[in-house]
Amino acid sequence: MSFANGLPIRRFDAVIVGGGGAGLRAALELSKAGLSTVVLSKVFPTRSHTVAAQGGISASLGNVQEDRWDWHMYDTVKGSDWLGDQDAIEFMTRRAPEAVIELEHMGMPFDRVESGKIYQRPFGGHTAEHGKRAVERACAVADRTGHAMLHTLYQQNVRAETQFFVEWAALDLIRDQEGDVIGVVAMEMETGEVYILHAKAVLFATGGAGRIYASSTNAYMNTGDGLGMAARAGIPLEDMEFWQFHPTGVAGAGVLITEGVRGEGGILLNSDGERFMERYAPTVKDLASRDVVSRAMSVEIHEGRGVGRNKDHVLLKVDHLGAEKIMEKLPGIREISIQFAGVDPIKDPIPVVPTCHYMMGGIPTNYHGQVVVPQGEDLEAPVRGFYAAGECACASVHGANRLGTNSLLDLVVFGKSAADHMIEFINNYGEFKDLPADVAEETLARLNRLDQQTNGEEVAQLRQELQNCVQSHAGVFRTDAILKDGVEKITEIAARVGRSQIHDKSKVWNTARLEALELDNLIEVAKATLVSAEARKESRGAHASDDYPERDDVNWMKHTLYYAADHSLKYKPVHTKPLSVDYIKPAKRVY
Repeated sequence: MSFANGLPIRRFDAVIVGGGGAGLRAALELSKAGLSTVVLSKVFPTRSHTVAAQGGISASLGNVQEDRWDWHMYDTVKGSDWLGDQDAIEFMTRRAPEAVIELEHMGMPFDRVESGKIYQRPFGGHTAEHGKRAVERACAVADRTGHAMLHTLYQQNVRAETQFFVEWAALDLIRDQEGDVIGVVAMEMETGEVYILHAKAVLFATGGAGRIYASSTNAYMNTGDGLGMAARAGIPLEDMEFWQFHPTGVAGAGVLITEGVRGEGGILLNSDGERFMERYAPTVKDLASRDVVSRAMSVEIHEGRGVGRNKDHVLLKVDHLGAEKIMEKLPGIREISIQFAGVDPIKDPIPVVPTCHYMMGGIPTNYHGQVVVPQGEDLEAPVRGFYAAGECACASVHGANRLGTNSLLDLVVFGKSAADHMIEFINNYGEFKDLPADVAEETLARLNRLDQQTNGEEVAQLRQELQNCVQSHAGVFRTDAILKDGVEKITEIAARVGRSQIHDKSKVWNTARLEALELDNLIEVAKATLVSAEARKESRGAHASDDYPERDDVNWMKHTLYYAADHSLKYKPVHTKPLSVDYIKPAKRVY
């Protein structure tokens, strides 16, 4: 085995960081192409956060009623509040039926309608004929769709002999003098040993970063590792002001209650027993887009119509659906409700509150999965050898607000698209490029600082302060004053993170070291979020400002790019030109 800077080197054609839906879909394609491929995952792949996706994956199959891909495209553009790139959106929605049928042929056990075709349920923001009526588009496996997808893709990768490094954490990107990405520095979590994984191409599929918020539906591992690594390597982060709050997290616990519950007929009620969404979205009511429902719930609570001792949540009523339907279509939701809310939804309504759920922004990519950075006026150039897919990437198909069930679709469409481009890139690559002389020096310096720091603050305390800061300053409703204060506070916390230490080193296992390294990633995402949000002077999608209540297409229909080195912002235009159809012009976003 060869070494660089005292670290052992392992070589692969492709290194994939992240073992969720996007990483596994890409790995499958790469392995089938005969390329040496390794997947790094902090957890066993079937425990990746894709497993938590409940409601479905969208595709215009038309199995229950007529549907078309261009209707799906319209809903996605409208859902994005016209910040989504229409070329990427067309690419995704056109490929959706093929992607779902591929999963079916892999053995994914979709629910069926009587004819034997894949079952589809209604979902928030899914409409026919450009918003005229709701349509059944979400292909589902009861309320465990992500779980079924993840197991299906993992089994296919086992068959394709993909190599897995389980309980490994990527720490930093490796770039050469030309700026090409040629690998990652990674740590085997059990031993704490650090390796250089030298590659021809690297794909980040590291998922979201919802743990920058104190209340989140995200798993504890969702610490924005890919974004932190990209930011430290000089890659900008795109549209980080846009965070989706899911309307229905279990009050007090944050655990997700799928939108599929409302798709099956569940309704939201305030303390007066009123189905209040009829006032906010008279056409589709409880199935309006997520940001619309979340803000409506927050208004109800703020105006005193919340439920409970503290009037801090509303109710999701499903008992009228009947025990048989709940047990057949929503068994996991019943289990979650009983365990986390102490409520059996067959008998009583579930207490719910908006909870941070999904990151619309991320590492900027095109619809081939290539990471792209600005180059001159209105031009972009790919970073050679660097790809991203899934929630950590910003294609941008979700714009200012993701349409429900487009997340699972995003994973498989862009996971495969990235792999297709990587195969061509690697096959024309030639020999491995030389590693830089100072490879991993910054990573080793961070590790040494953690091991030797003696007068710093505790990691857990700093993480809690970071989460509380983001929660209170970048929530469902925002103002200039709140955001300005948030930027000042997160900047002060960032300085303290740079001096953090692992306490009681005599008892430390590597999880403590990993949590400290994750904090380095969380703080990059938190800074990007608050700085980007403070600068955007409008309300669009998930970014709702009380000071600027209207959408401003003249000045703000553009993507934000945040640079970590100097906390600066640049902007780039939205790709308004689709691949083959007419541009969907901006309109008032009502449901």
